[in-house]
Amino acid sequence: MKKNKKSVKLSTKPKKIQKTKPTRSTKPSKKQVAVKKQVTKKKKADKLTPKAKKLQDIRKKLLCQKEALLAEAEEALNTLPGQMTFPDMSDQASAETERSFMLRLRSREQKLLKKIEEAIERIDNGTFGICDSCALDIDMRRLEARPVTTLCIDCKTLQEEEEKLREG
Repeated sequence: MKKNKKSVKLSTKPKKIQKTKPTRSTKPSKKQVAVKKQVTKKKKADKLTPKAKKLQDIRKKLLCQKEALLAEAEEALNTLPGQMTFPDMSDQASAETERSFMLRLRSREQKLLKKIEEAIERIDNGTFGICDSCALDIDMRRLEARPVTTLCIDCKTLQEEEEKLREG
């Protein structure tokens, strides 16, 4: 039996070794994360339907109105005159009338704040723009004009007519 010898050819060129950069597992900076979030928000905002964009605008408007009312209430609370006694009865009456008027305004603003919070909650729940009475969609123009509304124009008109009949 003959043995076959395989010829081994040795190369004279050394093999090239590819150097790879070591991978670093570093976390992105806060600035990079913030930029990425902004880009993501912009992409999501671009994908919104016209109705969703309007709802988003209404929500921003409500939040601004809420902040303004809270700031005014805090300022008014600090400047609300206390109960003072005046030597003249007319001065005393004027001061009481002014105080009563201010308190009535604060009460109305509290009610409006409650309505604003409810409207924001309805936007978040997806029930904003649906009439509480007839369950039909409220016209977007009405929602833009009065975002805290819960009734469509037809139901509100009917409600006001019923109130007039009860009063008159």
